[in-house]
Amino acid sequence: MGRIFEKRKHKMFARYDKMAKAFTRIGKEIAIAVKQGGADPDGNPRLRAAMRNAKSVNMPKDRIEAAVKRASSKEAGDFAEVVYEGYAPHGVAILIETATDNPTRTVANVRMYLTRSGGSLGKTGSLDFIFERKALFKVHAEGLDKDELELELIDAGLEEISEDEGLLYIYTAFTDYHKMQTELERRNLNISGSELVRIPTTTVELTAEQEEEIDELVEKIEEDDDVQQVFANVK
Repeated sequence: MGRIFEKRKHKMFARYDKMAKAFTRIGKEIAIAVKQGGADPDGNPRLRAAMRNAKSVNMPKDRIEAAVKRASSKEAGDFAEVVYEGYAPHGVAILIETATDNPTRTVANVRMYLTRSGGSLGKTGSLDFIFERKALFKVHAEGLDKDELELELIDAGLEEISEDEGLLYIYTAFTDYHKMQTELERRNLNISGSELVRIPTTTVELTAEQEEEIDELVEKIEEDDDVQQVFANVK
């Protein structure tokens, strides 16, 4: 009975940790969006997207409003968006997106995670040939015809559309992010969330043991408060 309780408690704390990390990450998205485009979501597409993402992870409304208000104050700190590139063990390329108020601290931490695992930090742009930057929108599929919508969204930059578990996954080039967001909003579609992702053009095939090693490294990096997203080219 005691072991079962301990496992349940561990899972509960893991869920809380994951939720706390999501709130921290989206709080920074909101802060950056407000700094760049103001606190009015009607005139700030990036802020609208960040607030939608906040709702998708069940961030309370009062916390969202507090994040916007905090980012609007003169005392609010500035976050720099910095991307770090390098290699994990077994030749796996790894790309780490951060939002930090102290890049010196962040790069030291990122280097530590990689070198302790047997990897290394690379130069900016060294992985441009491995990862393509794309925009991803998740739209509730109910009431929509995927094939019809695919034709209608081509002019907005649609590159790929797929459906899974009640959601349509709509991919565009990074440069078409705002064009597609505007078009989906114009159509009053129910957008679940959106994000910028890195899609590997080449992948590395690993054994189950090696893959577990990379997963542990990625989880460790993602625990860092400065880290927003981590991408690796594991098959």
